[in-house]
Amino acid sequence: MRYGIVGAAGRMGGEIKRAFAAHELCYSLDLDGERVDGTPQVLLDFSLPSALPATMEAVRRFGCALVVGTTGLSDDQIGELKKLGDSAAVVQSFNFAAGVTLLRMILRDFAPLLSDWDLEICETHHNKKKDAPSGTAIMLRDATGRDCPTHSLRVGGVPGDHSAVFANDGEVLTLSHRAISRSVFALGALKAAEFAAEAAPGFYSFEEVLSCGRRR
Repeated sequence: MRYGIVGAAGRMGGEIKRAFAAHELCYSLDLDGERVDGTPQVLLDFSLPSALPATMEAVRRFGCALVVGTTGLSDDQIGELKKLGDSAAVVQSFNFAAGVTLLRMILRDFAPLLSDWDLEICETHHNKKKDAPSGTAIMLRDATGRDCPTHSLRVGGVPGDHSAVFANDGEVLTLSHRAISRSVFALGALKAAEFAAEAAPGFYSFEEVLSCGRRR
């Protein structure tokens, strides 16, 4: 598979290159410019929201698929990605760890049974993460169907911890996920890229990648 990276020089770019070692990196885009060594089948962007216009332009130019893991995207930017899905396979998620997607599915299915319990969401990330709350925390909150308090910590080098804490007067139920290494996101991105490279045009979630394209 031929692939390209937006933000290739960043930390996540390095993780992607390691996870994609069996594949061919033929395109990169960074602040210092663009490098083209071929036509990518899929482009990966885990950089900043400000890079999205250049990313979408490259997708249209190469006629390739797109995997987007950028956090902090606006509703308008998500709308632009959905429109791009009319002509290209686009996989978008705020978190490409399989366990987070499973946690989201659990919350979506079971949070309604706890509608009379208190609920708060907590998330912790490294001290260089710019958005708060994280896109993952917002995604998990949305999965519960409730507008609950969300708390953020930015400390050290934590890749990502997320917890949904339910409680009533006599019980506390905590559902949580911890990313031990940033590599889990790159391995998830690899699954998404392999899926997108073969998929029909459309706007896909990582859940659909894990369930082989089945839409819920």
